[in-house]
Amino acid sequence: MLSKDNMQLHISPSLRHVTVFPSKGFKEFIKVKVASRRVSYRMLFYFLLFFTFLLRFVFVLTAVDGIDGENKCSTIGCLGKKLGPRILGRRSESTIPEVIYQTLDEPLGKHELQGRFDIPQTLEEFMTEIKKGGHDAKTFAVKLREMVTLMEERTRMAKIQEYLYRHVASSSIPKQLHCLSLSLANEHTNNAAARLQLPSAELVPALVDNSYFHFVLASDNVLAASVVATSLVRNFLRPQKVVLHIITDRKTYYPMQAWFSLHSLSPAIIEVKALHHFDWFTKGKVPVLEAMEKDQKVRSQFRGGSSAIVSNTTEKPKVIAAKLQALSPKYNSVMNHIRIHLPELFPSLNKVVFLDDDIVVQTDLSPLWDIEMNGKVNGAVETCTGEDKFVMSKKLKSYLNFSHPLISKNFNPNECAWAYGMNIFDLEAWRKTNISNIYHYWVEQNIKSDLSLWQLGTLPPGLIAFHGYVHVIDPFWHMLGLGYQENTSFVDAESAGVVHYNGRAKPWLEIAFPQLRKLWTKYVDFSDKFIKSCHIRAS
Repeated sequence: MLSKDNMQLHISPSLRHVTVFPSKGFKEFIKVKVASRRVSYRMLFYFLLFFTFLLRFVFVLTAVDGIDGENKCSTIGCLGKKLGPRILGRRSESTIPEVIYQTLDEPLGKHELQGRFDIPQTLEEFMTEIKKGGHDAKTFAVKLREMVTLMEERTRMAKIQEYLYRHVASSSIPKQLHCLSLSLANEHTNNAAARLQLPSAELVPALVDNSYFHFVLASDNVLAASVVATSLVRNFLRPQKVVLHIITDRKTYYPMQAWFSLHSLSPAIIEVKALHHFDWFTKGKVPVLEAMEKDQKVRSQFRGGSSAIVSNTTEKPKVIAAKLQALSPKYNSVMNHIRIHLPELFPSLNKVVFLDDDIVVQTDLSPLWDIEMNGKVNGAVETCTGEDKFVMSKKLKSYLNFSHPLISKNFNPNECAWAYGMNIFDLEAWRKTNISNIYHYWVEQNIKSDLSLWQLGTLPPGLIAFHGYVHVIDPFWHMLGLGYQENTSFVDAESAGVVHYNGRAKPWLEIAFPQLRKLWTKYVDFSDKFIKSCHIRAS
């Protein structure tokens, strides 16, 4: 029983009832019923202990404000200021002056920075100038905005210059490769051993025998073709069952024939053939050649050359890089377009694996023939899933212009893309489709629209033509991106079945990534007399 003034408080021994008796003998009373479950003295002790801790916490929290001497508030008021935003999920008000936000938001024209020598060039210079004093918040923001804007513009220009230099380096023929072609062409003229029929007469029937593993390589680069062929045969468990069909152009035919005549890969069977040797290619009009001629005219008029592209001051560096890449000769090379005519070029074959000349084979590829295609035509690796978000994040919207109604009404922008470079083609299934005609139709539409449907190469029309005919294969068979960026680890690349140096940094160029180039150079014999005489080195 407790009493204060005229008020009496009675707590029952069981702690189940608390009764308050009013003063002056009034009969009324207030009765509060506590929860029926039993409350132990130990629980009461813990409650009092927690309450004591809470009071000490409030004291410390409010004492800090008192020590600062800036915030005058009551104990409860200070507690509200401290805990309120946290409990309600709100942040405290920013202590940064509003004038800084306003100044940094104001647009700054590039012409305003021209001829200015008072803008700090580094963070150190900026801090030195600010520490001198006499600057208010607005002046601080103005100088910061000028310095950052200047740095951004310089970074943009440096990036564009890098893309331009890479474009020039990747589009030009290195003098070492030019030397190799000339040396081999000379050898073809003077040495009968460099003019062997490939393959020999007794092996010709194997060229149309479907019991063999047939590979197709289209290239005008002798050194690159030799690496693909050597890596393929060296890693194949049954090389005697390999037939490699090498397709090249007229100017590279003699050097290519000389190289493979003098560098046998027996027991594998190597065929070297120029496009003009194919009967189909010499009869009548060839759609791919007509399209290439029109495409080249449109590009020369529409693009205005690399100088016009890099002089654009409004476009982002990545957009400029894409336009420079579109000027690369490989995207208008017949070697890049010819794969769409494989059924016509090899009418007797049922299945082939097509290889680009910037790949390296690192495993036995015979299991590719065991993959069930389920009626599909093109066995390819998808490029929208994987750990490498830069390379393996490609969807149709990455290649096609979905702002154009012709594209947007026919395709899904978020559909996964796939890659050229190492593809299984079921030629029997292909011949039952209209894929080649669809390809040429869309190439024609792109030319008519001034290249507004897509900008780069043969993959975009390939994505369209093979739409619905692609069988997805395991990514092990085709690792991409070794010519784009050096983030790919050597260990990961070494464990892939096929690595692809797609991108500008080709392994035979000086701009190749050194740690990734090793996978390619291991298949080059640097002691070979032609390689040595042309000063082709491992690094």
